[in-house]
Amino acid sequence: MSPSSPLFSRRSFVAGSAVAAGAVLTESTIARADEPIDAAKKSIKFCLNTSTIHGEAVPIVDQVTIAQKAGYDSIEIWLRDVDKFTKSGGTLAELRKRIEDAGLTVESAIAFANWIVDDDVKRAKGLEQAKSEMETVIALGGKRIAAPPAGGTNLPILNLDRVAERYRALLELGAAVGCVPQLEVWGFSKNLYRLSEVLYVAAATMHPDACILPDIYHLYKGGSDFNDLHFLSGRKIQVFHMNDYPNIPRDKISDADRVYPGDGIAPVKNILKTVLESGFRGVLSLELFNRSYWAQDPNVVATTGLQKMKASLAS
Repeated sequence: MSPSSPLFSRRSFVAGSAVAAGAVLTESTIARADEPIDAAKKSIKFCLNTSTIHGEAVPIVDQVTIAQKAGYDSIEIWLRDVDKFTKSGGTLAELRKRIEDAGLTVESAIAFANWIVDDDVKRAKGLEQAKSEMETVIALGGKRIAAPPAGGTNLPILNLDRVAERYRALLELGAAVGCVPQLEVWGFSKNLYRLSEVLYVAAATMHPDACILPDIYHLYKGGSDFNDLHFLSGRKIQVFHMNDYPNIPRDKISDADRVYPGDGIAPVKNILKTVLESGFRGVLSLELFNRSYWAQDPNVVATTGLQKMKASLAS
């Protein structure tokens, strides 16, 4: 679109008018404008992604207990931990009852099916794996699963229109099962490493269930501009991965460097304000991989993380 087009001119006029109007807002008007945000905060759920407490080393039944004691509303499970539970003799029905008895919900799950790859055979197997994983999530009373670019983290660079077709196929599979796959940004990946790419793919699917799973660390790692979250309707974010990062260059930082929200340099408060203003009313899920936290009592880590998330949202 050129700057001389009628649509551009209308948008420029509207934007300019909004700025002018904002300059003359009274204090009482500003207070009223903030009221929906305060109401929105009350609808947010707090979730523990079990990587935060080194779920690989903590049995999933203990993960549930830790999340309950800390005061979370929900958990975001890793399906590898569910597999360990069932292989040791447990059943999905038993695990679901434990979760429900703890007053928790399963808001999301982590798995790594290769739905995105160019290889037709591998992609077909990836979709079979994704279907089985989504069925497991539903059996546990869950609703969603992460859909990162697993298998596509290295070269070649994939055609985004082809990726959109593949994400749509995953969405249709999810709709049949009853589980929503969330397109996830992975900052270290060669594909879907920036928010702009993920926004394009989600829109290009032209599917009503298309949604995005943002992550503060990954947005930084991949070089996304946090202001670009303004392009995204908050209602297209069902789960938001919460974390922070220290002052380490993007090319040097790793997952293990993630810290509690508010303990790093990320603009956490502005990020939350942006998504709340755009309609986000979903789940904030704490996802950390910090080895120093893993060495601590997981109950302390879970409790501290929840306090830090709530403090970031409140402010």
